[in-house]
Amino acid sequence: MPWKTLTTAVPYENPWIRIEHHEVINPAGNPGIYGLVKFKNHAIGIVPVDDEGYTYLVGQFRYALGTYEWEIPEGGCPVGSDPLLTAQRELKEETGLVAREWTRLLDFHLSNSVTDEYGVAYLAKGLRQEEAEPEDTEELQLRRLPLREAIAMTLDGRIRDALSILALQRVALLDWPA
Repeated sequence: MPWKTLTTAVPYENPWIRIEHHEVINPAGNPGIYGLVKFKNHAIGIVPVDDEGYTYLVGQFRYALGTYEWEIPEGGCPVGSDPLLTAQRELKEETGLVAREWTRLLDFHLSNSVTDEYGVAYLAKGLRQEEAEPEDTEELQLRRLPLREAIAMTLDGRIRDALSILALQRVALLDWPA
């Protein structure tokens, strides 16, 4: 570790994030500061693909951006919990889908210069439809579309969510009949 932490202060914390202010000595030996956002949940994303080669996107208003976005089903996994169980819960919660087969697509870090956010994305197949159970903070629309179109949306800017882009483009690289 080329950085030396002198002090750490926590100016803000809530159930989802912790903001830290660090007084540091940087790798060149000079004093400085570093601000970090520590996440209390891991990011989980799911690319559900049915037997006909269709996937499902979730549309919702994103408060932080002030925009309506289309994304793969996503959620938060408390640190220390099983990401697969969280993925299974989130898929059912947001879409009503239950999958028979699960493949871990990738592990990733988002914005690793200022956050410790870690995530996992899965491919879910062997789908059956049940009833969705969205949280009270979620007003969701569900869209079924060809997997190829969802992948194209990551390339032309219609999907801007980093987790969705990563997961859908990983699926595009698999030997999968899109």
